[in-house]
Amino acid sequence: MAEVRLGVDAIDRALVILIAERQRYMDAAARIKTERAVVHDADRIEDVVAKVKVSAHAAGLSETIAEPVWRTMIDRCIAYEFEVWDRIRG
Repeated sequence: MAEVRLGVDAIDRALVILIAERQRYMDAAARIKTERAVVHDADRIEDVVAKVKVSAHAAGLSETIAEPVWRTMIDRCIAYEFEVWDRIRG
């Protein structure tokens, strides 16, 4: 069990690095988007989720894990992007 936990911890550290990189793209998007209304893009959300489902299937990741994880991350990223958008244009 100790080895399993070490492996999970290593993956968590790698995921944090990748999610931080994703957050930097949210910073860029907030700078680029000229209208606050376009921060939340329902069509883009569904496109991202659809692509994630395909990738999850190919990687052997259960859709029952992938979809809610990504929807939550997208939701939090949008909230973060709104905060950055507002701060930039304060």
